[in-house]
Amino acid sequence: MNSFRLLNLFLRVLIKLIAGIEPQKVEIEPGTTLNIWAPTRIKKTTSNKPSSSIVFLHGFFANGILTWFFQVIALSRKYDDVYVADLLFFGDSITDKPDRSVDFQAECLVKGLRKLGVNRYTVVGFSYGGYIAFKLAEIYPELVDSIILTGATMELNRSASMPLHLLLPEKIAGLKQLISVGSHGKFFTSFPNFIYQHFLEAMYSNRKERAQLLEAFVEDHLIIPSKYPQKLYLLWGENDQIVTLEAARNMKGASLEYISKAGHIVMLERPGIYNNHLTRILQSLHN
Repeated sequence: MNSFRLLNLFLRVLIKLIAGIEPQKVEIEPGTTLNIWAPTRIKKTTSNKPSSSIVFLHGFFANGILTWFFQVIALSRKYDDVYVADLLFFGDSITDKPDRSVDFQAECLVKGLRKLGVNRYTVVGFSYGGYIAFKLAEIYPELVDSIILTGATMELNRSASMPLHLLLPEKIAGLKQLISVGSHGKFFTSFPNFIYQHFLEAMYSNRKERAQLLEAFVEDHLIIPSKYPQKLYLLWGENDQIVTLEAARNMKGASLEYISKAGHIVMLERPGIYNNHLTRILQSLHN
């Protein structure tokens, strides 16, 4: 039995019990379905929790819940409206349309959230998900209050030290190389080989479509505007080798916080510290 498929099942049960969130398959249009992890409990008007929605967007490394599990658990204590989207060709999100653009991902996400009654939100985006956040803010400024980004800048080509094709490893060695570049310490590269093989089998389906996403992404991100009306916050790993801290510092109009002894996947490497920073940023927005 694949250990990561078992982990997904375990996280699904745990996140429903602790955070009150479970996956909902939302049909965007015939042939296109988006999987969005959404609250199961009915909001109470007497709740002391802030009412603003928070939407998490993952990168190419893994699906939504595996990427943001620690953050969802932490934030669910303060916020009723926490959502985690599986972008198209990740998790159970799928389409038979040929469009692979960032624009299409953003359009499907907005339609899916609207069907769940979510019409205004703060977007927390990691890596590829950060570029979807950029596109949401550009196309739908009336929907996006603010953007919090990790590992995504407007100049990825000049700040990235890793070829994009390595984001789709086929062998254990390739996955270890990706993790080694994406993390700071040795913890994530010290597991037995069967763990990496299980990860490849569980997390890297739809390879053809994801390669097409990457091809479209290379073109899409080059036309990102340099300024946004929303507040922009950057939460970074100090030792990020993929999108460097220096590149984050070059982002104009953004507030930057960084975490030491952490790389690109900072939310998984140092989740407690990341959560403290993220909670403080969200509180400042709502205050």
